[in-house]
Amino acid sequence: MAVPEDPTDDHALIEVLRQAQDLGFVGPGAIEAQVGHGNAFARAVAVGWAEAGGAGPHPDRVADLGSGGGLPALVLALLWSDAEVTLIEAGHRRAAFLNHAVNRLRIGGRVTVVEGRAELVGRDTRHRASYRAVTSRAFGPPAVTAECGAPLLGVGGVLVVSEPPAGPPRWPPHGLATLGMGPATVGRSEPRFAVVAQIQLCPERYPRRVGVPSKRPLF
Repeated sequence: MAVPEDPTDDHALIEVLRQAQDLGFVGPGAIEAQVGHGNAFARAVAVGWAEAGGAGPHPDRVADLGSGGGLPALVLALLWSDAEVTLIEAGHRRAAFLNHAVNRLRIGGRVTVVEGRAELVGRDTRHRASYRAVTSRAFGPPAVTAECGAPLLGVGGVLVVSEPPAGPPRWPPHGLATLGMGPATVGRSEPRFAVVAQIQLCPERYPRRVGVPSKRPLF
């Protein structure tokens, strides 16, 4: 399949995301605008990757936490035709839909759906410390996202998270340091993203058991 430079031109992607919206896996609003947010996500990941010293224009192995209806993971996969992308989704119906989407877009050779809790995926040797970037659009609060994302990242990788329009700082440096991460950089212009580099491997004790990161957040 020819991969467009702008995924909004890919009718199959738009069709897939409209299906996801009809099923309640993608929120309300124009799909084209949501794909545009995915494009902005890609730019934030590429910039964060470069600033962390990464080689190449973008990471070559990306994991997306709580992929839901496929945003931003499917947009990233279409933009970066040489990257391996893993979509992590705990919900069975959503994971089944994501597998359908991957097949519909003909990207199954390098895009994988993993059905399971992120806490368990982060302890799986096939995934731990294996990714150059981890993305999150709406996975959970910062402490939960960081604890589930850090174990997936190799040293020099980046966690990139969609941020709300405004509000107090959400990423305390001391909490991130517990996970082997550096301080967060949060963009000022809309859409906003937090970018956090993995400066050393996440300690083996993280992530904690399923449900514990949200019940007893680190920060």
